Amino acid sequence: MNVLLVGLGRWGEKHLRVLRELGTTVWAADVSPARLEWAQKQGVEPRRSVRDYRTALPSVDAVDIVTPADSHRAIAGACLAAGRHCFVEKPLATTVAEGRELEATARVAGRVVQVGHIFRFHPVTAALREALGAGRIGRVRYATGRFAGFKRPRTDVGVTHTDAIHYFDLFAYLFDRPATSVAALQRDYLGRGLDDMSVTIVHYGEIPTVIEANYFVPGTHRECVIVGERGSLVADYGNATVTLHAGEFRRAGAAWEAVDTGKEELPARGEEPLRRELAAFLDACAGKTPSLVDARAGVQALAVVEAAARAAELGRTVTL
Repeated sequence: MNVLLVGLGRWGEKHLRVLRELGTTVWAADVSPARLEWAQKQGVEPRRSVRDYRTALPSVDAVDIVTPADSHRAIAGACLAAGRHCFVEKPLATTVAEGRELEATARVAGRVVQVGHIFRFHPVTAALREALGAGRIGRVRYATGRFAGFKRPRTDVGVTHTDAIHYFDLFAYLFDRPATSVAALQRDYLGRGLDDMSVTIVHYGEIPTVIEANYFVPGTHRECVIVGERGSLVADYGNATVTLHAGEFRRAGAAWEAVDTGKEELPARGEEPLRRELAAFLDACAGKTPSLVDARAGVQALAVVEAAARAAELGRTVTL
């Protein structure tokens, strides 16, 4: 399969490596001649290196878009209109309206769109889904997620758009239901016009979740905790670990006792998430499977992002 990779930044570099490992014929597009030169050193043929992605569309089957979010609508729209399947890194677009536009374009074109919500392809997520499906912690009561770390802020969208959105999609996937209401606190401490710290309370039906995202906390934090009636699942995406803490509260007369019944490390090892993600996209393009994270899923995650912004501005809960 001929695949055009649009965008050769830090994350685009990883996509190039994986696409080559998966055996595709890679075309590369970037506005920077220096980045194209780099791609050629990695094995991309000079004739398949272009500054304008549109010139390569007649020669490829699919397009992998790893560019700033504010360019997704235009690039993906042009590629879909040309009849090409599209992988679009999250977020699908900057607004719900743009996302729905791409969803409609894909439907009319009859082409695959897969959104890069990579947590769905992580071994940690597989372990969580298996434990939840088996009822290991009983009925889920609530969950928390944290995506934080001291790092360079993105300039296209705020931290809710780029980081908290991982958990907006993940919890919808784990609990198999869309978000129903959102409350949020957002701050722009750096004065850039984009949020750099956010705390979002998202309800998925009767399950409340609390999601923290920021650029300030030292270290790298990619954790979530899912609390149930009979225990909790503690997951660390950075270290690829999942621990089941068994225990429950029991009434003893007028008092309650916290009964700890031990913990268990759940297996959470497997293929690199990006490799699984892009392999799934190629399978969908070949008609072997449906898109596992379609445009509709991308729009649902964007709806939570927009609701969080409204909730933070209004100081109240927003219903979806």
